Amino acid sequence: MTIETCAPAAVPGDGPSELRSEFMRGLVASLPVTAGFVPFALVLGAQAGQKGLSALETPLMTGLNFAGGSEFAAIGLWTSPPHLALITAVTLMVNSRHLLMGAALVPFLKTLPKRRVLPALFLMCDESWAMALADARAGGTFSLAHYLGVALPMWLAWIAFTTLGALVGPVLGDVETLGFDMAFPAIFLVLLRGMWSGFRAARPWLVSLAVAATGHLLAPGAWTVAAGAIAGLATAWLWAGSARKGETA
Repeated sequence: MTIETCAPAAVPGDGPSELRSEFMRGLVASLPVTAGFVPFALVLGAQAGQKGLSALETPLMTGLNFAGGSEFAAIGLWTSPPHLALITAVTLMVNSRHLLMGAALVPFLKTLPKRRVLPALFLMCDESWAMALADARAGGTFSLAHYLGVALPMWLAWIAFTTLGALVGPVLGDVETLGFDMAFPAIFLVLLRGMWSGFRAARPWLVSLAVAATGHLLAPGAWTVAAGAIAGLATAWLWAGSARKGETA
């Protein structure tokens, strides 16, 4: 992941019509990805229902912790009674990547008022972050209305279909046998393709992938996500430092 250092521009247009247009632009752009959320959310909701979570508890979990990876990890660890300390630790570990994702947006957000930005970032997930960052890089401007048009439908769809999955999961049985769980990696492959700018820029991605994959083979667990993220960040930092030294030499 490459963190931009260019100066951000302000949000384009503050009038109602401009904001509405930007929101609709984000909404239209989000539709294919949001549709890809549906099978993934149904799988998670069904698994939650089979672990004993009710149709009220499931949307509370998915709405307050909008991060599918950590929710799948939490459901996988769920017992009766649940080991809350373990689930909390794993959730924090898996979600630690959001620190890096937020850091990548800082150059585009630092001129915007925190009272608008911080509530909006509550809706940030991997997909909305990738789409918002790609849009900001392309236009040189972070449009908060566009971001909300992307993120809000994803959040609402996630809550709605995880709830539906919790309701119908006990009837469907093991929904993973239908192949629905492939929706998540498929979405990520599409997002990565959109951000691809060559092997040189992707070196931190490849290091992150190698570390996470090796860790998964040696000792599978949620820790591999954090290990891959840290390795990718360290790689980007080291190569950036080497480039700066080369320029000043």
